[in-house]
Amino acid sequence: MGYQPRTRTPRDFGKRPAKTASKIKPGKHRETRSHILEEVHVPTSKEAVERTLNGLSILGNQRFAVAPFYEHFDRWLLSLRTTISDFQSSPAIAVDDQFERETSKALSDVEQVLKERRLREVSGEEALRVINRSLLDARNLLAQTEREYAAKVKELAERKEHAVKPVAGRAAKMREELNRIIKLRAGFLRGISKKAKAQKEAEAAQRLDSTRSELTRMEQAFATERSKVQDEYTKRKRQITQEIANHQKEIEDLEAGIQIDDALDARRAACDALIKSLNAFALRNQQTSESSNLSS
Repeated sequence: MGYQPRTRTPRDFGKRPAKTASKIKPGKHRETRSHILEEVHVPTSKEAVERTLNGLSILGNQRFAVAPFYEHFDRWLLSLRTTISDFQSSPAIAVDDQFERETSKALSDVEQVLKERRLREVSGEEALRVINRSLLDARNLLAQTEREYAAKVKELAERKEHAVKPVAGRAAKMREELNRIIKLRAGFLRGISKKAKAQKEAEAAQRLDSTRSELTRMEQAFATERSKVQDEYTKRKRQITQEIANHQKEIEDLEAGIQIDDALDARRAACDALIKSLNAFALRNQQTSESSNLSS
C-alpha cells in the first residue's frame, strides 16, 4: 500500500488562536458577568428634595404651544402626581401628615381648575363651530338676496318693456299722424276746410298728449317700483352684511381666546404651592434632625 499524507485542518487566516485562560493570581478573585453586581445608588434626602424641586420648577414653567391646550392637561397632571409620588416613596424620605395634606390639596385644586378650563375650551370650540355655521348661512343668504334682487330687476325690466313698448309705439304713430295733418293744405279745392283741419289737428294733438301722459305715468310707476325694490335690497343687504361683520368679530375674539393658554397661571401656582410645601417640609426635617443630634 502506498504512502498517504495525513490531512491537516486548514488554519483560519487573520484570526489568532484562542489563548488559554490566564492563571488566577493568588489573593485575587476571578470575575465573570454573572458575578458582577451593579451598585444601585439610593438618593439621599437632600438629593430627593433637589430633584423634586427641579421637576416642579420645570412643570410650573411648561407651556403648551398648540391649541387645544386641554389635550395636554391629563399628561401634565400625571407628570405632576408622579413627581410628588416619587418623592414620597423615596427610601430616604418619611413625609409627615402636614406635607401630605398640603400636597393633596394643591393637587386637588389644580385638577379642579384644569377641569374647568377644559370645559371652557370645549365650550369655546363648540361656540366657534356654531358661529362659523351662522357665518356661512349669512353669506349664503347674502348671495341668495343678490340673486333675488337681480331676478326682480330683470323681471321688472321685462314687464316695463312689455307694457311701455306698445304705448310708445302708439305715441309714435300719433305723432306721425299729427305731423301729416299739420302738413295738409286746407282750402276749397283741397278737400278739407281750414276749420276741419284745425279740428283734426287739435284732436290728434289731444290724443298724442293723452298717450304721452299715459306713457309718463307708466314709466313713473315702474320707476317707483324699481326704487322700492332697490331700497328693500339695500336695506336687506346692509342687515346681512352687518350680521356677517358681527360673526367675523365674534370668531376673531373666540379664536384669540382659544389661542391663549389661560391655565398656565393655575399650573404655575400649583407648582409654586408644592415647592413651598416641599421647602417647609425639608426645613422641618432639618430642625428635627438638629434637635435629635443635640439631645444625643
